[in-house]
Amino acid sequence: MNRRVELILLILSDFIFINVAWTLYYYLRVETGWIILANAPEYLVPMFVVYLYWILIFSVLGLYQHWFVRSRFDEFSSVLKAISLGCIVLFFAIFIDDFLKNATVISRFLIVVYWALLVFWVSLGRVLIRGFQRNLLSKGIGLKNCVIVGSGKKAHDLKSQLDNFKQLGYTFKGFITPFPDRTTDLPEVISMQDSLEYIAQHNATDILIALEPEDKVKLIEILNFYSKVDVEIKIMPDMYEIISGMAKTSQIYGVHLISVTPELMPISSRIIKRIIDVSLSTFLLIITSPILLISGLIIKFTSPGPVFYFQERVGRNGKIFMIFKLRTMYHDPTYSLDTYWTEKNDPRITKIGRFLRKTRIDEIPQFINVIKNDMSIVGPRPEQPKIIKFLLKEIPYYNKRLNIKPGITGWAQVKHHYDESLEDVKTKLQYEFYYIENMSLSLDFKIIINTIFVILSLKGR
Repeated sequence: MNRRVELILLILSDFIFINVAWTLYYYLRVETGWIILANAPEYLVPMFVVYLYWILIFSVLGLYQHWFVRSRFDEFSSVLKAISLGCIVLFFAIFIDDFLKNATVISRFLIVVYWALLVFWVSLGRVLIRGFQRNLLSKGIGLKNCVIVGSGKKAHDLKSQLDNFKQLGYTFKGFITPFPDRTTDLPEVISMQDSLEYIAQHNATDILIALEPEDKVKLIEILNFYSKVDVEIKIMPDMYEIISGMAKTSQIYGVHLISVTPELMPISSRIIKRIIDVSLSTFLLIITSPILLISGLIIKFTSPGPVFYFQERVGRNGKIFMIFKLRTMYHDPTYSLDTYWTEKNDPRITKIGRFLRKTRIDEIPQFINVIKNDMSIVGPRPEQPKIIKFLLKEIPYYNKRLNIKPGITGWAQVKHHYDESLEDVKTKLQYEFYYIENMSLSLDFKIIINTIFVILSLKGR
């Protein structure tokens, strides 16, 4: 089932069952006489408004994202969480309305009944759709062609799973080995050098990587080799990677797969994220303007040079932009600019600069970059072009972090210290990949809260 048909079915199902739940709720509230009402409320207009409300909630929380061979239990869990959050918002809205109108307290507890009706009916509709999708896959309808990269036991076991469970959604087309000199008992083994033509010939849309633990050193090379191929890449992780929480896996019939090229935020969440970025950045620039003015004056009178610091940085999809910061270093060309990372107790940093860095005040002008759409409030930190060029050589799949807009703060910034070496960059990259895999408005909110605590603890440098 293609994404367009799936989306139409989901929206149609939600339209029917959200309104069924509302109709039953309206009947219980109005027609049964359980609650004495001075005036019976409208039926159609509130139903329309409530439907739009739930469509917005479901869109923001990703319930209309394409999720290939999604588990029906996962579907139910997502619906349960979305409806529970939406009903909590409704509960407080009803509470405020009741308080203002001095209404009877019992009316607001009907939200629990409405919650149960919504969970049952919306989940029923979606479980039926997922069951229909699963039935089509079991009959071989809508399967994706895939190849498996690997030449050991894990690759063989994965192939067996694909053959035994059509519901996984794949038709196996062949093995690809990153070790052409290694002997193997697997049939249909193609070398990586010949695989691009083979993938095109067999119209393979997915590459599943199943390496033995001792062969994981080849993983980055493999990812880099296929980074520009228009296919979806998934990795069979080790148990450590699963339990460490450093990767987002999808699992069905016992097969864990990490999506290397995941679908990012749905368009509705991206729009809301952009609205939050612009609104919050404008607000923060206004309320921090006195701090910026005072900081600028101190910078100007304590060291020669400009107040602001402008530097080229690499944004989404490799776009170059100028980042704005308050100057925290001496304006002196004799200092070396060859180092890629700021050292601890760097002599180039001024006294006021150290304070500005610890409090993150020097980052405030970057809200201008956010308003200009160069950056977001939350995302991987933007790097200089020369650093990106260097890191792409050292970490070939580093360009994955360029798939999204960079940010003022990010998961790596609240979980790890400043970069002092290439090893620090590699460590932070794990956190940045985690963010990319799990992008959501709720994770952004969590990062912003953590950033506030980091600022208050004066851990900047």
